Amino acid sequence: MNTGLTIAGRTFRSRLIVGTGKYKSFQQMARCLELSGAEMVTVAVRRVNLTDKSRESLLDYIDPSKYFILPNTAGCYTAEEAVRTARLAREVGLSNWIKLEVIGDEKTLFPDVEGLLEATRILVREGFVVLPYTNDDVVTAKKLVAAGAAAVMPLAAPIGSGLGIQNESNLRILREMITEVPLIVDAGVGTASDAVVAMELGYDGILMNTAIAEAQDPEKMALAMRHAVEAGRLAYEAGRIPKKLYASASSPLEGVVR
Repeated sequence: MNTGLTIAGRTFRSRLIVGTGKYKSFQQMARCLELSGAEMVTVAVRRVNLTDKSRESLLDYIDPSKYFILPNTAGCYTAEEAVRTARLAREVGLSNWIKLEVIGDEKTLFPDVEGLLEATRILVREGFVVLPYTNDDVVTAKKLVAAGAAAVMPLAAPIGSGLGIQNESNLRILREMITEVPLIVDAGVGTASDAVVAMELGYDGILMNTAIAEAQDPEKMALAMRHAVEAGRLAYEAGRIPKKLYASASSPLEGVVR
């Protein structure tokens, strides 16, 4: 049976983590969160109203008794910016968990590895539970684990691209060589089949936003992603049959009346 996703000693029944940006309305976002079955949702600290209580905020539509809020440092281009944003999230009471992003290139939104490692080390020392968004490089992943990351979150494709898994070999290598912490695919998923593939590779979870929020019918896509993540994980746990070049009869010939 599926035992759930455990990060830093906390277990979530759902292995799907959902973002809160790009929806047409806060109401639509709330419906999609419900349909997705997710228990952890990400919130971009720099893009949410944290102080002016007179203004509507997406936080008004996220029930903290139902969802664990994972602040993220989206939009940060230096380690200093990311660390400052994480501290702000903790100071206003969001969480001491942080989905850490340090972006190195504005067009591709690929991570700045040096800045990411620096920020991870600082935040871990300050008591944060750090979940870094990174590339699909095993060397970087090992360094992040050594720096104290509670999970490693490699991209499948550029953020928001919907391209699906572009380098399955690298993700397979990561899955084989990183066993100390959970691996969560982050960025690039476009549809349910992409999620299934990621889970069948043995990944512990998936984080997605654009694939749901910008689908033609976000509510249906949220439900599809819920089922895809569950199905992919079950298939991984079940163990697929070996691939063969030739046919293998479904009904054995032994005992057949001739």
